[in-house]
Order: sequence, then C-alpha cells, then structure tokens
Amino acid sequence: MSRFRDRADAGRRLASSLVRLQGEDVVVLGVPRGGVPVAAEVARLLGAPLDVILVRKLGLPFQAEMAMGAIGEGGARVLNEGVIRSVGLTESQVKAVESRERVELERRATRYRKQRGRVPLVGRTAIVVDDGIATGSTARAACEVARSLGAARVVLATPVAPMGSIVDLRASADEVVCLLSPVSFFAVGEWYDDFEATSDEEVVELLDAAAARLAASSEGHP
Repeated sequence: MSRFRDRADAGRRLASSLVRLQGEDVVVLGVPRGGVPVAAEVARLLGAPLDVILVRKLGLPFQAEMAMGAIGEGGARVLNEGVIRSVGLTESQVKAVESRERVELERRATRYRKQRGRVPLVGRTAIVVDDGIATGSTARAACEVARSLGAARVVLATPVAPMGSIVDLRASADEVVCLLSPVSFFAVGEWYDDFEATSDEEVVELLDAAAARLAASSEGHP
C-alpha cells in the first residue's frame, strides 16, 4: 500500500478496512487534532456518529516532544515509568506537566463540543482513530478513556504505525487496525504527501458537519 495523499485519503482507505462494522452500534472517536479529519471520513462512510476522544501527551519538562505518558478525560493517565526513571523526574515535576496539560484538555473540550456534550459510549463499540501512531502513549490513553466512558469494545484504527507500537497496543485495544506498518519509521508525517497541521476550526467544522448529517439521517428514518 502506498503513502497517503492527505488525512481525508487516509480516512477513506482506513474506512474500507472497517466496513465490516457498518450497521453495528459504533461511535468513531478522532484524536485531536490530526486524527479528526481521518475519523470524519471513517464516520461518514460507516454512517456512524463522530466525536473527539480528548487526550494530551505528557512531554518531558526539558524536551516536550519526548513523551513520558499521556492523560485523558475521566482522569485517565498512562505513564511510561521507564522514561520517567531514566531522566530522574520527581513526582512533583510530573504533576506540574500534567496540570498544565489538563488545562488544555478542558479548553479543547469546551471549544470542540460547544453545547453538545459527549456522544454516549456505554455498551457501544468505540473506534479510536488517529492519523498515525509513533510511541503509542497517546493511543493507550485514548483506549483507556473510551473504556472508562463505558465502551463495550475498543477498536484502535490508524493509517500508519511502526510494528513495535502495534504489538504493544494490542494489550490496550480489543483490535488494532493499521494500514501501513513500515520497518523503517521516523515520523508519521513522512507517510503523507500533505501533512499540514489541523486547526481547531477545522476540527469544529468536521464535528458540526457530522452531527448535522446524523441528525438529517435520523429525521429521514424515524
């Protein structure tokens, strides 16, 4: 399988691997921001509701791009104790990073959902979608959040991830669907022709459009 043109292309191709779930009680959950355009295509093609699954990477205080874990809604918290020990971080240092990221988590919840609230997950199949997975800490947190919100089954779906991460994530999700698992992996963006950053405005527009489409479908099928 070739690289992806953009996130919408990745979403359409990912949906083709998930079409067997069409007709089930499914909710598609995009990991903001980049995972939402991918998830929007999956939700559209499956005829399923779309929501965000809010998680935040916890970066090292002195090297923010290196993850020491992630947090999510409902108090979900996944830490890489090996990384934390290796750099000698104290509990207070970890908590300081977590507090800062929780502020951003709440901001995004208010910004993205507005007055809608979360799409209920209790007893349903949650398809957690990101535009790619590197270390997997954010994906693990997203799966944990989905379970804590009552999902009966969690399917983690992504266009691209290194094989090592996929193997590790099978302990967090009931099923992992990945289109590309390259042996040589440096960054998610290298597998896209267009990997321009997704804005908050685009996330909101996609959520609004999905909600309107679902409402129109419900009105047409009482």
